[in-house]
Amino acid sequence: MATNLGITNLEELVDSLPAGEKALFRRLYAVTTTVGELSIPQSMEPWISQQFGSLDAVTRQKIVRITNVITFEEALFNRLRSSRPTKCREENSPDVQLAAVSKDDLFSKPKDNTPEDLFGRVVGKHCVTASNVAKYDGLHGMIIFNEFHPLHFSREQIADYIDVGWEWAKRAQLAEPQAKYFFSIWNCLWRAGASICHGHAQVMLTRDRHYAKIEGLRKASLRYREDYGSNYFADLFQAHHSIGCAVGKGGVKILAHLTPFKDNEVIILAEELNLPLKNIIYEVLACFRDKLGVSSFNLGLVTPPLADTEESWEGFPVIIRLVDRGDTGSRVSDIGGMEIYASSVVSSDPFELARQLEECLT
Repeated sequence: MATNLGITNLEELVDSLPAGEKALFRRLYAVTTTVGELSIPQSMEPWISQQFGSLDAVTRQKIVRITNVITFEEALFNRLRSSRPTKCREENSPDVQLAAVSKDDLFSKPKDNTPEDLFGRVVGKHCVTASNVAKYDGLHGMIIFNEFHPLHFSREQIADYIDVGWEWAKRAQLAEPQAKYFFSIWNCLWRAGASICHGHAQVMLTRDRHYAKIEGLRKASLRYREDYGSNYFADLFQAHHSIGCAVGKGGVKILAHLTPFKDNEVIILAEELNLPLKNIIYEVLACFRDKLGVSSFNLGLVTPPLADTEESWEGFPVIIRLVDRGDTGSRVSDIGGMEIYASSVVSSDPFELARQLEECLT
């Protein structure tokens, strides 16, 4: 992985690649660098220097725009945005806030306080399933952790959460054979959209077709194979690896994503949902928690369908995406009009994320 480069060096780095690697990178990504300039009134100079470190950092801001021209995911990078002032804050730490709500914990007795699916519950060593009381699909369950605090997780617990979710999917598919498309999410704490603080994940098994973004990715990968005779996901890894933003371990591929939805997004690719993959998921989550100081995140896990389908899923791997959702003390959302309607605005640096991941995974 990279040792001293940053996202602002990306264009020069790509230009310096060997011809084959450069062509592959440019097949997937378009990179544009621009400079935003402004004039600062003298009365603002002390505040600017204190808030952002220097006047020069603000008067000429280097912005990097990266577009995946296969999937049309896009990110606009400006590290300066991480230093923006935010006045709306919750002063108590996440632990203090969690302690305050633990007294009214709905999930403390899940068998008494949550409904179950018609095919019953899946009980693991560290978690149990429930049927979601406010569903957004016909087969929509929850994995309720035995541990209240969502950030208190071990390697064994993460593996158990995944195993229980997969067993839920298999039982759901037996109960409703037309439902074949599995998806699981973990919204960790309120910044990530969790309405209940007790640690839990969600599992869905849908029918007819996969959810729109996943179906769009499947179709994009098939078009890519038709156009270039190559596997999109293998080339995505190689493009990241060529610039030092990806690493492989135990047959699993880990990418510091170049077009993240928000800060510090990691993509993990594997052929199957096996023990090496579960270990990597734990190690990346632990890196987020222990090294990056992340306390709120979204994790999504998608697999190929559980049964045969009319459409092709050739070359589609197990995919995990994990993204940092920012400071749990902030009352300012990290998502605004740009993310909803245009492109993601990102203040983290994939090269720095890659360096942190390398330290955690070796």
